[in-house]
Amino acid sequence: MDSQDYCEVALKVDSEEQAEIIEAMVVDLGFDSFQFEEGDEPVLRCYIQTSLFDGNALGDALAGIPWFKGGWSVRKLEAADWNEEWEKNGFTAIEVGRVRVCPAGSEEAGDGVGGESMTGDRITILLDPRMAFGTGHHDTTCMMMKTMQDNSEDIAGKSVMDLGCGTAVLGILAAKLGAGRVSAVDIDATAVRSALGNIRLNGLDFEVVCSDASALKEDAYDVLLANIHKNIIISDLPRYRKALRRGGKLLLSGFYDRDADEIAAVADGLGFTLLSSCSSNGWACLRFCK
Repeated sequence: MDSQDYCEVALKVDSEEQAEIIEAMVVDLGFDSFQFEEGDEPVLRCYIQTSLFDGNALGDALAGIPWFKGGWSVRKLEAADWNEEWEKNGFTAIEVGRVRVCPAGSEEAGDGVGGESMTGDRITILLDPRMAFGTGHHDTTCMMMKTMQDNSEDIAGKSVMDLGCGTAVLGILAAKLGAGRVSAVDIDATAVRSALGNIRLNGLDFEVVCSDASALKEDAYDVLLANIHKNIIISDLPRYRKALRRGGKLLLSGFYDRDADEIAAVADGLGFTLLSSCSSNGWACLRFCK
């Protein structure tokens, strides 16, 4: 599947609460991102790869919501829309703890390969600005990076999997924090290409697979990193449990503060212990131990 071929489904709703219910109803149809727009006529915009879109299945799902009378429309998005702004302007460098993430070829990056700076404890991560699926600017990515640094002993010498890796910024950080083995997964073929390019930019070499949580091997990882939509996390938590070794750590983000208790409750029922949590601008990050 390739994110360069996407379509947008716009649904008329009455409130954000209705939008959240619809998200939960349609996420299993392949929609991977959502945007709620307030106003006189609130709209929920749902994004899905064109190859996955099934209008009949969506109609059936919406028909199962008695109060939904708003109607919906579909618009195909041009491939250039997704990366055009990044290709024009790239992104600005950002510092998270002792890590600096910056666009390759920029003044901040300098000449060389991403790695530790001359100060010895600083880490530079280079990313290709033309394929930006997670640069560290979003609160969820930033919290994941900060939590990884604060608990670097979880990662050093361990087997780490970056789920829904995007640019692979988290997997790259894990490698630079001394992980013994890193691997990554993303359902999006464009993200996989981006990840592989960024891994090379940083002088690293680890596997990236185009798949979802079904690619996880049982009892194979010490750390799982998942910065993904709430509904996907809840659905995949049983797989995360099987994939993690006893005592393994699970680091989750990609959801709002208001969803943290629900996720923590499901995780608790599967035998996970909540070790720490943090939030930023309404987003949450949770760290568990199996």
